[in-house]
Amino acid sequence: MCLAIPGKIIKIEEQLDDLFRIAKVSFDGIVKEVNLAMVPEAKIGDYVLVHVGSAISIIDEDEAKRTMDILKQMGETDELEHGDDVST
Repeated sequence: MCLAIPGKIIKIEEQLDDLFRIAKVSFDGIVKEVNLAMVPEAKIGDYVLVHVGSAISIIDEDEAKRTMDILKQMGETDELEHGDDVST
């Protein structure tokens, strides 16, 4: 099953122009690189939903925490907990 996982932008790593940016995103303490091209307005501190290595939307902190809690209860965060790549 493919899911979008909520994470917090902690750093903008690479910026080729206003559209193409790569960020470090924390998923409950596990940090991955994420493409921000689909959310050009995203900034450090924002929570984003990430699917296949790309942020697809910005969400508020409460929604991010609720979603992560539900995913944990469902056992859908095992890949994150074992350090697997969330982009697959």
